[in-house]
Amino acid sequence: MDSKNVRVRFAPSPTGFMHLGNVRAALINFLFAQQKQGTFILRIEDTDQQRNIDPAGTQIMSDLEWLNLSYTEGPVKGGPYAPYYQSERQHVYQHHLEVLKKEQLVYRCFCSIEELEKKRQRQLALKTPPRYDRACAGLSEQKIAELLSAHTPFIWRFKLDYDKPVEFYDLAHKTMHFDLSHFSDIPLTRQDGSFTFMFANFVDDMVMKITHVFRGEDHLTNTAAQTALYRAFNAPLPIFYHLPIIGNQQGKKLSKRDFGFSLNDLRDAGYLPEALCNYLGIIGRSFEHEIMTLEQLAAAFSFDDLSSTGQIRYDLEKLRWVNHQWIMHYDTQKLVTLCLPYLEAAYPQIVDLPKEKLTELIKHSQQEIVTLKESVNVLEFYFNIPEFSRELLEHYHFGDHKFLLHKLIALLVEHLDSPDQAVKAAQALCKQEKAPIKDIFTILRLALTGKAQGPGIKDLLALLPVEQSRARLLRLLD
Repeated sequence: MDSKNVRVRFAPSPTGFMHLGNVRAALINFLFAQQKQGTFILRIEDTDQQRNIDPAGTQIMSDLEWLNLSYTEGPVKGGPYAPYYQSERQHVYQHHLEVLKKEQLVYRCFCSIEELEKKRQRQLALKTPPRYDRACAGLSEQKIAELLSAHTPFIWRFKLDYDKPVEFYDLAHKTMHFDLSHFSDIPLTRQDGSFTFMFANFVDDMVMKITHVFRGEDHLTNTAAQTALYRAFNAPLPIFYHLPIIGNQQGKKLSKRDFGFSLNDLRDAGYLPEALCNYLGIIGRSFEHEIMTLEQLAAAFSFDDLSSTGQIRYDLEKLRWVNHQWIMHYDTQKLVTLCLPYLEAAYPQIVDLPKEKLTELIKHSQQEIVTLKESVNVLEFYFNIPEFSRELLEHYHFGDHKFLLHKLIALLVEHLDSPDQAVKAAQALCKQEKAPIKDIFTILRLALTGKAQGPGIKDLLALLPVEQSRARLLRLLD
């Protein structure tokens, strides 16, 4: 297949907000399209109108834009297969249903939800695979007419051929075979006349000439059933890739209870879109260089040696590491802009701080910031007088160095107008007294910031107002 004919799609349902599984599916489709110079399509699967919380998919599109996952065809942008909202494509599904009716491949099912559930529970109790028993498949024309006259609700089902197994090709699992004898005949419509995910999803993939379908491992059985629909229309099958499900550290499917499940949670916590895509691109894989842009990921991601594992583990600490790597090398001016909303919420007085000063603070603290939100904690020393524990001071042998610290702080206070000169004088005194510079300077940092880790003493003296540095250093001797 000519790579320029590659067509992939991200087809989310607006019944919930984007989560890591959605984002990874979008990312993998995007990377494949980029790698193959193909077309990346966004399609909003909004057939379940009662559950839609983002009817126009505006939040989904906003999320994709934030993640820099730009689609080629879809809502707003348009394309040759518009519209890209399933709610606007009912006529397309109706047309294909009529084709199946003409071929006598479908039948009306009048069973109520309660009846179906009773049958299912009975089958489970008998330890038999739960599937629809085709109670309505053999109804006479007279019986159907009676039920229709009584306005009995019904759905259309596609009748599977249990004598014909199906097969499809998956990039990770290779050729997969399914015996359909344990499958229920596929519901194509709901009782209100709307079309189901299974049918609308299949029709759109077929009509939009989707060549590769990349979606979660939990869709494997859906793919098997939809393969029978492709066969009914004598349509070419796409190549599939069923992505491993993202699990938590306990091996369970990631859920709302797990931090990081929701894209909104991660964005609010100050994770960068570049870092999220980077992490989701390398999770479960091995790369020589792990920090990559989208362009580098598209070039490095191999679709030829995919693992067939059903689950990959979500590692928050690894995500934090990736985010930290991105922040450490981020453009400082851009980082200032991104950190500012978090800092303004925590420190209202920041409105009076010149932008140049804030840029200087961020620049000298950039190595310590792991997420944008954590800039609040990292820069707290500048806006609030820090607290430090005597126990922590003693960890660095404060008592043993108290006499030296009196002399050292007096020396520093004398040279606060020249941080470079002050630090050189302090280093010379420590060398003269044969005192451990690392411990001494950590104690000074505790006095200035309340933390053992952070910017160097020279930088701190340059960042803090002179009167603040003096007061904090002298407080150490109280």
